[in-house]
Amino acid sequence: MRTLMLDEAADPERAIVWNDGRLLLLDQRVLPAEETFVETRNARETAEAIRTMVVRGAPAIGITAAYGIVLSAMQHGKNWKEELAADIETLAASRPTAVNLFWALRRMQAVAETITEEEPVRRLLEEARAIHTEDLLANRMMGDLGAQLIEEPTSVITHCNAGALATGGYGTALGVIRSAYRDGKIRHVYADETRPWLQGTRLTAWELHKQGIPVSVIADVAAAARMAAGGVGWVIVGSDRIAANGDVANKIGTLQLVIAARHFGVKVMVAAPISTIDFSVPSGETIPLEQRDAEEVMHCAGKRIGAPGVGAWNPVFDVTPAALIDVIVTERGVVHHPDEEKMRLLLS
Repeated sequence: MRTLMLDEAADPERAIVWNDGRLLLLDQRVLPAEETFVETRNARETAEAIRTMVVRGAPAIGITAAYGIVLSAMQHGKNWKEELAADIETLAASRPTAVNLFWALRRMQAVAETITEEEPVRRLLEEARAIHTEDLLANRMMGDLGAQLIEEPTSVITHCNAGALATGGYGTALGVIRSAYRDGKIRHVYADETRPWLQGTRLTAWELHKQGIPVSVIADVAAAARMAAGGVGWVIVGSDRIAANGDVANKIGTLQLVIAARHFGVKVMVAAPISTIDFSVPSGETIPLEQRDAEEVMHCAGKRIGAPGVGAWNPVFDVTPAALIDVIVTERGVVHHPDEEKMRLLLS
């Protein structure tokens, strides 16, 4: 991978760019202090960019992996089919929880199996671009559907980053917030800081500020107090995987936020594309939850803040039971008080 400086201000709508045979990823590890792109030149480098969180967010990970398959075909030339399985395995191993990653790889593999000509890049690139475009259109549809559910002007709390940076553009949870703000239904957004990577502070607040939406960052532990103070009508979050029964895996801290919301009568909305629903897992108990290095918790801004010799438990995601969720919003429609029967009906 190599880092490229931007000639102009970063645009969250263009965080994943295919440019003349190059995959450029806006480096989310260093935003907002630095606005730089990382170029990946093959599937291995693309997987490393996903693993190290240059790019993050379930839809964005899937899109990036799809372009990684195009890079694989470009790298291996006439031997691309022989090397494809290994590159798919490398990409699949980069992050275990975001189901969009595996969905996109399966879709690219299915197209690869139909290609008979010696030059596969054109057809694979068409499919990767289709995945990218479809996600953007789905986000806009989710935004409008979710905004319709907010009946009167209110403030909202969101957790982690589920905006344009985490998707093909526009956003899932932030897509709903953007559409609702456009319609005059949101007064103010409170963005959880989202430890330990601070995606809320660094990414969500940055996106919303660029879009002119009033936003304040709150510590994760302040969310319950903010709801208790009144004026917050909704918690709106995204998801990395939704089980068959409607249980939702999302960034660690979502569960405690939702429990507090239930206590204070604040409604909970999950916005995620259909590709996030995984009927191979019956419930949240069987969703594989990624664990990352304890040092991520014990450090902040590159400086150790924990006592030497002390470790940490660092799960990346938690599971919110479907019973605690008011509505799941997808591009195909909404599911109120989700359960397995309603989720299957949505896909039927």
